[in-house]
Amino acid sequence: MISPFTKLLLLLTLGSLSAQQIANAADHWPQFRGINGDGVANDQSIPINFNESSHVTWKSKVPGRGWSSPVISDGVIWLTTAVEKIPNEEERLALLRDGGIAENKFRQLAIARSIDLKLVSMDMASGSILQTVDLANDVKPDAIHSVNSYASPTPVIDGDKVYCHFGTYGTFCVDRLTGKIAWQRRLPLNHSVGPGSSPFIHGGLLILIQDGMERQYVAALNKKTGKTQWETDRPEMEAPTGDQKKSFCTPIALKDLQGREQLICMGSQWMVSYHPETGKEIWRCYHGKGFSVVPQPVYDHAKEVVYFCTGFGKPQLWAVDVSGSGDVTQSHVKWIAKQGIPAKSSPLLHDDRIYIVADNGIASCLNSDTGDQIWKHRISGDYSASPVMAGGLLYFGSHDGKVTVMQPGDEAKVVAENQLEGKIMATPAIAQNALLLRTESAVYKIE
Repeated sequence: MISPFTKLLLLLTLGSLSAQQIANAADHWPQFRGINGDGVANDQSIPINFNESSHVTWKSKVPGRGWSSPVISDGVIWLTTAVEKIPNEEERLALLRDGGIAENKFRQLAIARSIDLKLVSMDMASGSILQTVDLANDVKPDAIHSVNSYASPTPVIDGDKVYCHFGTYGTFCVDRLTGKIAWQRRLPLNHSVGPGSSPFIHGGLLILIQDGMERQYVAALNKKTGKTQWETDRPEMEAPTGDQKKSFCTPIALKDLQGREQLICMGSQWMVSYHPETGKEIWRCYHGKGFSVVPQPVYDHAKEVVYFCTGFGKPQLWAVDVSGSGDVTQSHVKWIAKQGIPAKSSPLLHDDRIYIVADNGIASCLNSDTGDQIWKHRISGDYSASPVMAGGLLYFGSHDGKVTVMQPGDEAKVVAENQLEGKIMATPAIAQNALLLRTESAVYKIE
């Protein structure tokens, strides 16, 4: 039987195949929310009903903790994790005080005495750990929000490399065959509550959204060398503190009907489109006072409309035409929806319908042309993971380990409710007709 690494080597040496042909030769989930960054994998068939003793091919413990999603290629799963030295309560309070943090914020924050950042690869067939790559150690990490982790950004696979990003704690390019670090960078940033933005590959560039407390900008690194190709500061913001300027979104890329390549980088107060090769701004849209934006936008190519949530504060869902230039706030906004919008999970677009789940467990379906609510339905629980779609069904994973399966369409129809052990905050991955779910301590393969 050919090992995953031998298979990878064979694929990478097939010089006559294009990258797209290679991607089509096997099932891949190479980045946050899959090949297209939209959470949809309707060519995959995964179980509707499952639990700890049914349809779980394997359940493997993972060292450390992290809310990054698994990424998959050539029969190998990759995920990042942070192994923390946990302080006792007395030590935690002392560390927070030493960090200059106001005592009224102590309750919502967590902090480690030290962290070891790692990249783990697992065999897709068996769930066994193939290798663990030690990336970095930080003996005095910053505090993070208690529901966040030090390894929340999802890595991205590109060719024979996997790119890992931990915000201020470092960015790493790792060779998938050898496990060696090809290059590493550290772009310091005050996240306030920990890292969140996942890295994104576009052409020869690795795109990083660097929206911190003191400075907010987008950076493009040469994916082969790690050297900075461009940096572009965000538009000016009206906010009393940097806390309302920070953000944690993951970019998307598109090509509009004018043939313009656009890099869509959501942030606090502004949605901005940049030229991917230069970082020059194409258009901007002021969405209000929303901040700490987590959800990734989605794009409708046929309509030339991007849909995005506005983050914390009073979350809204906006639809904006991408054909404009300059400030398009007054000219290209199609609609705004204000009810039941998530602050954490991303929207899912399918067949002119947008599916969302609010942080408090209210799932909704909206008309993508008008923003009108078609239905809403309480599925209970708290939600951070973005929904995914496989085999024509929607899957929602909650903090209490429940996975609700719903039928898309104009009526709210729950098909199944499945219970697993552990908290689900990482967005699931789908490949080889299997659902890969990460909890705080394990990864499940469900098929």
